[in-house]
Amino acid sequence: MIIGAGLSGLTAAKVLKEQGFSDVLLLDKGRSAGGRLATRRIGKGKADHGAQFFTVRTEALKEEAALWLEQGWIKKWFGDPYPRYTGVEGMNSLAKKLAEQFDVKTETKVIRIQEAENGYVLVTEEGGKIRSEALIMTTPAPQAIELLEESGVDPGDRLKSIKFNPSFVALVTLKESLIIGDEGHIDQSLPDGLERIADHSLKGISAEPIASIYMTGEWSRNWYDQPSEEVIAEILKRAEPFVHPENIAAVQLKRWRFAEAVRPIYQPFIELENKHPLLIAGDAFLHQDDPAGRTRFESAFLSGKAAAEALAERLKKL
Repeated sequence: MIIGAGLSGLTAAKVLKEQGFSDVLLLDKGRSAGGRLATRRIGKGKADHGAQFFTVRTEALKEEAALWLEQGWIKKWFGDPYPRYTGVEGMNSLAKKLAEQFDVKTETKVIRIQEAENGYVLVTEEGGKIRSEALIMTTPAPQAIELLEESGVDPGDRLKSIKFNPSFVALVTLKESLIIGDEGHIDQSLPDGLERIADHSLKGISAEPIASIYMTGEWSRNWYDQPSEEVIAEILKRAEPFVHPENIAAVQLKRWRFAEAVRPIYQPFIELENKHPLLIAGDAFLHQDDPAGRTRFESAFLSGKAAAEALAERLKKL
């Protein structure tokens, strides 16, 4: 059983399947698999509003990315020496392709975990009970901690040490495409508080121009409790050198509560000392020799892979 059908969870499921475990079930409280591999349809267009792209630094992800390219699931967007890859129809299109081969139950929130004689019983918000021999949790650390504590399980100091910043993303429907280079992306020399701007018509995934304006984690933390109308107004004010008010047709706001792990831990997963296997993974879990030193698509992939490999080894010994 895997709680969380983002990239870490989907990667873990793939590894377990390759190791001969065919009865893997993924549970996610969201409406679709993917987590921050998120794409929103707006009018006749669409916009990525989580991860915009991913880069590849390790051989493990390089092999997977080559397979995804061959299957037509991803494409090179821009960048050298590390190309930026994106889903051909948005980042969530990659997540959907990855999820097709697994049993995924969305809109299913687990509210309690009970240890039983032969594993775990997961109690859902609707009152359902699902049994599992072992468990991998890939939700953001604060959500994993809350669930464990509600279940009477000590999450431990290492998990509690992980800290996140939130993120605001303004999704701006435009009358005309932005002038921010051929790639439709900019993350340099931006006004204070802005992290990046991407135009999805120039990115090649949207039939009409829609821009995602990302705010930094620090700015988002300072503004997180403010009304959405005030947040939108301030974002557009700061983005005005690139997104002129007369070019704006509509605006939506996305709040990511756990977007950026500002205090990750340098181990690929945590295993709690329970009678039955219970592992916790995600993008905030980095390998000691992590080549980038920060949370990202690749760290989520590597964490899910490492946790599943460890679980498979443990289960084969039972």
